[in-house]
Amino acid sequence: MPYIGVSPSNGVRQTYDYTATAGQTSFSGSDNNSQTLTYTDSAYIDVYQNGILLIPSDYTATTGTTVVLDTGATVSDTLQIVVYDVFSVADTVSASDGGSFGGNVGVGGTLSVTGNVISPITLAGTTPTLTIGDAGAEDTKIVFDGNAQDYHIGLDDSADTLVIGKGSALGTTTAMSFDANGIITKPLQPAFLADCNYVESNLAINASHTVPALNERFDQNSDYNNSTYTFTAPVTGKYQLNCNFYVHFFDDSTNYVEFIINTSNRIYRGIIDNSLTPGDVDNYNNCVSVLADMDASDTAHMQINIPNSGTAQMRHSNLMTFSGYLVA
Repeated sequence: MPYIGVSPSNGVRQTYDYTATAGQTSFSGSDNNSQTLTYTDSAYIDVYQNGILLIPSDYTATTGTTVVLDTGATVSDTLQIVVYDVFSVADTVSASDGGSFGGNVGVGGTLSVTGNVISPITLAGTTPTLTIGDAGAEDTKIVFDGNAQDYHIGLDDSADTLVIGKGSALGTTTAMSFDANGIITKPLQPAFLADCNYVESNLAINASHTVPALNERFDQNSDYNNSTYTFTAPVTGKYQLNCNFYVHFFDDSTNYVEFIINTSNRIYRGIIDNSLTPGDVDNYNNCVSVLADMDASDTAHMQINIPNSGTAQMRHSNLMTFSGYLVA
């Protein structure tokens, strides 16, 4: 059943006042107050003649704009027609006080939100899609607002690259970059290469010698110290370490020589048995590579170990290199 109450536009009711002429039966159009008679349902109107309420059988109201009396009125009779609004109570959320929607909400235009959108949020449908940006020439990003540190994923539109980095501003500290060809770079990934830029002669026997790889070719993330010739792992992980050893004047009397990658966890060796190379060797090259398990703050450096045999005549070359990078 319809509810009779406050209309969103006209209030509880609308009153129309007419003054009759002699024998007038039909009342419509503009009343004494210049209001035009209109009604929706004749069941929800009251008709008063000279203040007396008429019963529905005394008049006809079917058109929505006219009331016709069965008996003509006397001149100067007053006819008052009261029209009641018929409507259902609106199921709305207050614009000023807010509220909640219990069902689905469809938005055909632009949805503007000021304030927070409370999670969880689910993108449903056969092909759920979230598009950020409108094809304009501007950078777009998602910022993860952390307690101590913010991170972002964003599009650097001018370079056509997708970047992942630290901070709320795009490009503040880029950790990973994807270009338009799918090439991935990691500007902060630990990686270094250093070489020995001078020759050290007459290496002592019965001793281990740290190779002075002084010259940094590159050092991403600044993990190599060229004053101590040491790489320090910034995080726990698996590191590929490579040493290219090159020495001169390998003494025939020396039984063997060890070429070493020395890390905090263990030592990785490459050994040359001099019995296989009779006579002094003017030039000798050996490469040692390992995928090393290193904890954060573990160190690695390259060494040459000469046992207590032969004479101190070996020297290392300035062609030796030490390199490494984080794999996983």
